[in-house]
Amino acid sequence: MKVKILVIDDEVHIVELLKFNLEISDYEVEYAYDGIDGYIKAKEIKPDLILLDWMLPNISGIDVLKKIRNDKTLNKIPVIMLTAKNMENDKVEGLEIGADDYITKPFSVKELLARISTILRRCNINANPSEIILTTGNLKVDLYKHEVYKGSEKIELTLKEFELLKLLLENKGKVLSRNHLLDKIWGYEYYGETRTVDVHIRYLRKKIEGHNNTDKYIQTIRGVGYKID
Repeated sequence: MKVKILVIDDEVHIVELLKFNLEISDYEVEYAYDGIDGYIKAKEIKPDLILLDWMLPNISGIDVLKKIRNDKTLNKIPVIMLTAKNMENDKVEGLEIGADDYITKPFSVKELLARISTILRRCNINANPSEIILTTGNLKVDLYKHEVYKGSEKIELTLKEFELLKLLLENKGKVLSRNHLLDKIWGYEYYGETRTVDVHIRYLRKKIEGHNNTDKYIQTIRGVGYKID
């Protein structure tokens, strides 16, 4: 089954350009020319990824993004903002509201396709089922279902805790620095301190290792960061 991409943009030539290049890259493409129609179409077709223009008639792209992120049936869909607005504050606003990436017009189609591919891989869309289960000891992380099990017990994690565990498991045996974890999980626009990482690791440990750390999964490498073997 092809990956389905929804393009929401009011510029006909942009939509045609994207449709042509996405289809020759083997994507299925749907489109809408304003924010309201785009949101309605997203509800109808549940695309795998949305390309969303900022400057739209009737309702702005940023307001469409807010509606998507507040909709339980759509909020997991990755969104790339396409816009002529290139000020840093605009970019930060889009990312903080929930855009997965941001690319300014005019843009390189080749770069956009590369970013789409990266986000789809990160979200495990069209992934082979054998590649979406991560394990260590009796701990199992199902990336497709976004679930964590310790033996037969399901463990509830916050999004950041899940992402931390996923990143550590994807790099088993490697020591990941606090700065690296902060950058990958919170993003380069996040201006917090690395202590944020330590706090989330502590909560994650309590959930997967028990309050007395009876099962050791996450190792602290003093002065550096953390790893899972």
